[in-house]
Formats: sequence, structure tokens, C-alpha cells
Amino acid sequence: MTTHIRRVVGLTAALVALCAGLAACGSDDGDGAGGADKSITLGIIPSWTDGLSTAYLWKEILDREGYDVEIKDIADAAPLYTGVAKGDIDVYPSAWSEVTHEAYMDQYGDDLEDLGAYYEGAALTLAVPEYSKISSIADLPDYAKELDGKIIGIEPGAGLTKTTKESVIPAYGLDDDFTLVESSTTAMLAELQKAVKDQREIVVTLWRPFWANAQFKVKDLEDPDGALGKTEALHAIATKGFGDEHPEVAKMFANFTLDDETYGSLEKSVVDAYDADKEAGVEAAVKTWLDENPDFVDNLKK
Repeated sequence: MTTHIRRVVGLTAALVALCAGLAACGSDDGDGAGGADKSITLGIIPSWTDGLSTAYLWKEILDREGYDVEIKDIADAAPLYTGVAKGDIDVYPSAWSEVTHEAYMDQYGDDLEDLGAYYEGAALTLAVPEYSKISSIADLPDYAKELDGKIIGIEPGAGLTKTTKESVIPAYGLDDDFTLVESSTTAMLAELQKAVKDQREIVVTLWRPFWANAQFKVKDLEDPDGALGKTEALHAIATKGFGDEHPEVAKMFANFTLDDETYGSLEKSVVDAYDADKEAGVEAAVKTWLDENPDFVDNLKK
């Protein structure tokens, strides 16, 4: 009798333990639950400092929330959108999705999820140094010789490169006199820096927001034909289903906003740190920036 009771009690305890284990597995609902996947991959084009700044900002924020965040550097926009659409990358935190990257959104939109816009009024530009005599894109043919027939551009896969080639150059009849030099953001800035130092004419493809506008004291050329397109907002674009898997993170992205002053302070600190000590410098700079803006993370959680 006693042996029988012990067996029954033992069997009951085992069943209770099994049920508890199954219940724990069933309660895994995304963020914060037992055993939930808290790994998140952010994709950036490292030479685009809006993405560099926001990605490392989010890495620090999410690290503090207990997430394991990896940042993947991608050469240009096309493979970055492909990676997000396939789920190899969870979030592109600074996408120019409304105008500049519209073609990628058209191509991959069914496999993407918009987590919200964090900056309003972003724009593509053609720019010259402040001392330049040129004031409009329409004036460029008159300065073809001084400019050596070159518009200094950035990465071949960038939306700005596509817009310049397919819209700006035809709209203003620049095909005969100018060549768009496709290189990289770093190479473009090096050319701009040399030209400014020598006080000579140069025209480059630029955008706002971007720290180089103030660093090199440039001015946007007027675009009377609107060939560069409308201003747009910068968005966080995720792989489809990200919000269901990480609802708390998605909520934080939805609450994320930067105005020009806040954005400028973040980007400048990140760029200076990157020039000095690459990723390690950026991580330290972002930590300092967050410490100096103690309410920033709290506002994301409201």
C-alpha cells in the first residue's frame, strides 16, 4: 500500500513538472519572455553616417535592455534591402524609403515592415562650396571647364547616384558636358576637402541630414526642375514579422524621433569618434551621448 502511494505521488510530481515545462515553453511571446530570442541584427552602409549613427545608438540602447545586437556593414543599398527582405538582417534603421530608395521598396515591400519615421525633411542635393559662383544646377553647363566636366558622386548602388544619372543629368542637359564620377562617400568627401582647401570649383552629390554640409561649408544648388525629387522622412525598415517577434523593440522604434539639433549632436560625436578609433570610438561616443541625454531612452518606452 505504502509503495503504491509513493508511486502515485511520484507519477503526479512528474506530470506536474512536465506541464510546468510545457507552459513555460508556450509562454514565449517575443521580447522578455523565458527563452525568447533576443538577438537582433542591424544593417548599415557604414559610409552613410545617418545609418552609422542610428545603428550604434540602437545597439547601445538595446544592449542595455538585454538584447544581443550585431551590426552588419553592407556595401550599398541593393544588398542591404535584399538582406532585410530575406530576414538575414532584422532592421535597416535609417532607410531613405520614400523617395531615394523607393525602387527597393517597390521591389521588396511585401517582405518588409515599416517601423516608423524618425527624421523629417531629408533631401538629396547637388552642392558646391559656399565661395562658388554657381547657384543653380541649371548653371552647371556654363562652368563645365572649371569643374573639369565632373560631378563627384558616391556609391554606384546609392539611390542618389541613380537619381543623378537618370533624372538630374537628363533634365538639365548635362549629358554632353559632364560625367558622374561614381566612387564612394569617403572618396567624394576627400575630393571635396581638397577642392575647398585649394579654393577651386567642385560639384558633389550630397544629402541632408549629413554632417559634411556644415563641416565643409557647402551650399545646395537650386533645382528649379525638381529633378532631385521631394524631401522625405527617414524610416526604420524591418524584415516582415519583426514587430510580432519583438513588440517592445518595435514600439521603441515607433517612438524614436530626432530633430536637427539632436541629430546633429549625435552624428557629429559619432563621426569624430569613428575617425579617431573606428567602431570602438563610436560605441564610446554613443554611450557618452546617451549619458548626456538621460531622458532619451525613457521617451522611447512611453
